[in-house]
Amino acid sequence: MPSVAAIILAAGRSSRYADKAYKKPFAPLADRPVWLHSTQKFADRDDVKQAIVVVSADDAEFFREKFGANLAFSGIEVAIGGDERYDSVAAALALVRDDIELVAIHDAARPCVESSDIDKVIMAAAQQGAAILAVPVVDTLKRAGKAKEVEATVNRAGLWAAQTPQVFSRELIVEAYAKRGTDPATDDAELVERLGHKVQLVEGNATNIKITKRGDLKLAEQILRHAAPTTTGGSRHPFADDDLWR
Repeated sequence: MPSVAAIILAAGRSSRYADKAYKKPFAPLADRPVWLHSTQKFADRDDVKQAIVVVSADDAEFFREKFGANLAFSGIEVAIGGDERYDSVAAALALVRDDIELVAIHDAARPCVESSDIDKVIMAAAQQGAAILAVPVVDTLKRAGKAKEVEATVNRAGLWAAQTPQVFSRELIVEAYAKRGTDPATDDAELVERLGHKVQLVEGNATNIKITKRGDLKLAEQILRHAAPTTTGGSRHPFADDDLWR
């Protein structure tokens, strides 16, 4: 069983999430904050030897005050993110221990990822060095012009929608970030692709939604309510849910 470090990204601006009370990683979902659902999917695993949550500098004080007990009890580390996603990942990578073999990078805003899918993508990365969860595109795709009129219909054959977690050997993802340059990348896998390394697609589930708008919380709650309450490796890092929102 390879050793895994889990990086949970919760440092985004939540610009499309219209809620003045909470940013989306900290919004209440089924009696827990969103980030805690996502983190627990990894922190409960026996193969996860290090868990790092990345938050923005603006949220760091609030995060530690609100959730400090959970962090201390579970041994979760906190990294301070930057302006862009790659800045946040780089900050967390700097904390990953040398004895770690694989690094799993996951969006805090995807709290519904299934443990069985985490199993599959970790196994694929252990064999191939790089693997990501993704789902085949099934909808008809249209390219829009400036006036939001259809400019073209896009052939969806061979197209997949990338999800997280994305899992890489530690050496590979560290190298990819060291050589990332200045060209923007939409996800971590793209940086690995630039090195010429193949990235394995592992078919995930449509239920692994990314919370973007407030309405997505209702759907996420329904998904979590009907999900099987099983996690690989038992409950190595139990979380106390009481008083989170009191």
